[in-house]
Amino acid sequence: MIDIILGHDPLRQGWNNIEDGPTFLIDGSPWRLVSRHRLWRPPIDIYETDENLVVRLEVAGMKESDFILTLRSRRLLIYGNRSDITERRAYHQMEIPFGEFSIDIELPVAVNSETIQASYQDGFLKIVISKEQSYTILPIEENES
Repeated sequence: MIDIILGHDPLRQGWNNIEDGPTFLIDGSPWRLVSRHRLWRPPIDIYETDENLVVRLEVAGMKESDFILTLRSRRLLIYGNRSDITERRAYHQMEIPFGEFSIDIELPVAVNSETIQASYQDGFLKIVISKEQSYTILPIEENES
């Protein structure tokens, strides 16, 4: 089961976010030092249907319990940790990333956070969220008498 957290972001504590890093002045401009070890970013697709916003993440070799999703308003944070193989080996080529990853997405449309659904199958994490329905208020027509 994928952990889904609405309106609360437990991952921000202890993380080295831009707001948390020390500030330096370089050429009169403020810069922040951010250090994150072994963070990587899997490829994602974001698309919408008539009713839903869909986020697909390609990341093989994980279980549903390896993901944490946080949704707050129109910001979706996807956190995961893909474990490395523990056996001893000598690499000839190493391109498959492992370890923690974090993706922070500003969703392009308003969504209904109560309808979020996530599933992981065949190396893809799929997140489906209903779009917020917008209503048009029509003016009241007055009867001419």
